[in-house]
Amino acid sequence: MTVLQGEGYEVGYDAASGNVRISGVLRLGGMEEYLPMAQVLEQAIGEHSSVTLDLTGLEFLNSSGIATLSKFVISARNHPGCGVTIHGSSAVPWQGKSLNNLKRLMPGLTLSID
Repeated sequence: MTVLQGEGYEVGYDAASGNVRISGVLRLGGMEEYLPMAQVLEQAIGEHSSVTLDLTGLEFLNSSGIATLSKFVISARNHPGCGVTIHGSSAVPWQGKSLNNLKRLMPGLTLSID
């Protein structure tokens, strides 16, 4: 299990299953600060044909973080045969609209908002 932790957030990657869990509050200062998280996401799609991203515990994500997720989805779309499932939460207001926009980037993406 790969775990990145910072002030108020955690990114966990289970290499055995291809599951990535991101939780907490992510307010990093620009795309450069999101690079370690982007590398974990790239590792997941490089190692698995199916990746599940659990964002149910992610309370806040700034625009640079949303851009990082968008780049991840585009990268997954460009990997032939790679499937992506994203789990979100209706209890977190930003997730409904922002996560739905990711389906425009990868129509085959499976989005589940509980």
